[in-house]
Amino acid sequence: MIRNYLKIAVRNLWKHKTFTIVNIVGLAVAFGATLLLSLTAFHELSFDRFHVNKQSLYLLYTEGHEPGKADISPSMPVPLSPTLKKEYPEILHASRFGYLGNSVLRYKDHEFNYDIRTVDPDFIEMFSFPLQQGDPKKALQDQGSIVLTEKVARSVFGQEPPIGRTVQIKTGEEWKPYIVSGIAGDFPENSTLQFSALIRFENFPWYKANQNKWDNRNHEVYVQLAPQTSQTAFEQKTIKFIHKYFDSAVIQMKLDGGVPDKDGEYMRLRMVPMPDLHFASFGASVRISRFYPYLLLLIGAFILFIASVNFVNLSMGRAFTRAREIGVRKVLGAARKQILFQFWGEAIVICTASLAAGIALAFIFLPGYKTLFRQSFSTAMLTNPLFVLSIMVSFLLVCAMAGGYPAWTLSALSTSETVKGKVSVGRNHRLRNGLMIVQFVLSGLLIICTSIVWQQVNFMRTAPLGYNKDQVLSIPIGSNIDGVRAMHLMRAGLSKLPFVLSVSGNDANMGLGRDNSNSTSIMGFTYKGKTVRTHWQRIDYDYLGTLGIQLLKGRDISRDFGTDSNAVLINEKMATALGEKEPVNKVIPMDDGSTLRVVGVVKDFNYKSLRQEIAPLTMSISKEPLSYIFVKVVPTNLPASMQSVTSLWKSINPRAEQEISFLDENTDKQYRAEDRLSRIFISGALLTILISCMGLFAIVVLVLGQRTREIGIRKVLGASVANIFTLVSGEFLKLIGIALIIASPVAWYLMHNWLKDFAYHIPISAWIFVFSALATLSVALVTVILQILRTALANPVKSLKTE
Repeated sequence: MIRNYLKIAVRNLWKHKTFTIVNIVGLAVAFGATLLLSLTAFHELSFDRFHVNKQSLYLLYTEGHEPGKADISPSMPVPLSPTLKKEYPEILHASRFGYLGNSVLRYKDHEFNYDIRTVDPDFIEMFSFPLQQGDPKKALQDQGSIVLTEKVARSVFGQEPPIGRTVQIKTGEEWKPYIVSGIAGDFPENSTLQFSALIRFENFPWYKANQNKWDNRNHEVYVQLAPQTSQTAFEQKTIKFIHKYFDSAVIQMKLDGGVPDKDGEYMRLRMVPMPDLHFASFGASVRISRFYPYLLLLIGAFILFIASVNFVNLSMGRAFTRAREIGVRKVLGAARKQILFQFWGEAIVICTASLAAGIALAFIFLPGYKTLFRQSFSTAMLTNPLFVLSIMVSFLLVCAMAGGYPAWTLSALSTSETVKGKVSVGRNHRLRNGLMIVQFVLSGLLIICTSIVWQQVNFMRTAPLGYNKDQVLSIPIGSNIDGVRAMHLMRAGLSKLPFVLSVSGNDANMGLGRDNSNSTSIMGFTYKGKTVRTHWQRIDYDYLGTLGIQLLKGRDISRDFGTDSNAVLINEKMATALGEKEPVNKVIPMDDGSTLRVVGVVKDFNYKSLRQEIAPLTMSISKEPLSYIFVKVVPTNLPASMQSVTSLWKSINPRAEQEISFLDENTDKQYRAEDRLSRIFISGALLTILISCMGLFAIVVLVLGQRTREIGIRKVLGASVANIFTLVSGEFLKLIGIALIIASPVAWYLMHNWLKDFAYHIPISAWIFVFSALATLSVALVTVILQILRTALANPVKSLKTE
């Protein structure tokens, strides 16, 4: 019997090719788009879930309640981890996670730049980076041992056995030998923790100097709690720990006017569960919003729902052509359930074909999709059981919704009416109109959100930042050469090039360069009895001139003043933080006993992204190393300038690995997440409006088929084409208008909350909603205008014979 149903279903679908193709194409596009969006969403949601101990692993951070804000920081003092583990038996394992920097690793005559991390021995037992070679319990017991990843081991040693080999690591100017004691498996793409090699934390720079200091923070700490230990209960227990070891910080927060939390605490030790780490946000260290993957799933659901509604409308529209077939089947003895299974079988055939075509489309467009949206996931995600289950559930829901309702309705048609070729399907328009409103609510929602996201991204790219980002090159110095020496050599070489206007440097990049680095240094000190926190930058001479930063008071740091090694420039926010109306020449006492003198105040500029409000900034020429060289060139022939500067840099530092970039390119890269979001919104909006218009077209065909005789009578009685067009189109435009009225406040609420993540953002103006409404109505009119006009212009004599 099932075979017979399928055979008849295929014949009917083949007979009505246009109906079949429209449905299959619409659903295939929806399935393909949903599949790609779901791949991205599941990839983001899968981060760090491969760890066996994921439910008991946590990253520690402190929450301090300072005046007007909460200071959230995952950076910890050196003695915290061993002390915490000693005093709390609930902690099974603990490991510090320090950044050694982009260090140089040398084996024989070959040197490599790798991301080397400093950890405690517990690290290997806590996390699922299993050793492929070596003993896990002995791999990091020796301070002179090192664990490499498989990829690094292959790169360094080739086919040589790595265990027991000696490599050297350069930190600063010192080379230190390490014996390879283990080879860890390469971490998967969905790992937040990234490293090339691991060494003992005792090799961390300034470890001995800070071994007993609780006021110097420079690394992260991860802990594994014992089974059945509650995160909330453990955080509550650590209140005494904070009072014991961070008492001076708590006292200072009270003196500064901080507001305690609901428990009366000024400082708390908090934890982020490992599965949530990918979405954690600590000040400037923003990874990704949890909203993002769920948004992708929501857009996919929108697209799939709209395509399913189209299927329903097209199936109901075909009732007129199949009414007599249904009647004949009933006269010959077909039961309702047989007709129900017949129509449902056709729907399942279409859905199955659409799913197969959608999967094929997804694979075809996958490379382009990954490039367009900057995705890095692999197709291995397709084998994820939860992902496969989600796809199957979605398929069954589409079959149930898109095939079930039309099959149930058509099988219930009156036998006497259907034999005559008459049907009453669709006379009650509530469901049809409701589905249409939902379609255009979703379409309008995405169009409005797309407009706002696009404007915000454009605003961030074009907003004045307070410094010149055009025609300035950023050169990452790297670890192959001393920064100060590199600056001296580049200045000498660049002075001979006529297109170079000025040269300077910084220890932090502006924006996000091609080395994907953007560091932050924050320093705190006590000034006139209150704590002042400031971002700190090590700059070089001619910094203000190179970047076009405006000097408001005082003077620039200059070579003409021998005492400027202790001079600083501050921004307006820092002047306010000091509480001085005339900050120039004021002396700032540092915690180490030294003093700094303010020689100038600069106008506030956005040295960080527009997500963050401008904070106090202090700039000095100190002994700290430089990390970037900035070169301002003339605006003519920028590609040639880039080539000449690159050639000079390669001659000075032949082993330079990072590419030179322009600062305007760097600032654009800061907003990759927003750019990716806008592309997804635009793609989703285009798909939803396209599929919605297909549904609108199907409804118009359905309505015009039902009202053909009515239209003929109206024409005979003198109605013009314009009257008929207004009559028919007005009904649909009214529904679309209702949908946009519903969508507008929802879109405003969502975008208002999204824009809160940016310290500087666009206002949501009324014209965005007007534009979106006009765009949606225009597209809808273009979709149906020809069909309505064709019916309105038809010969009324023929129209009167249709029923």
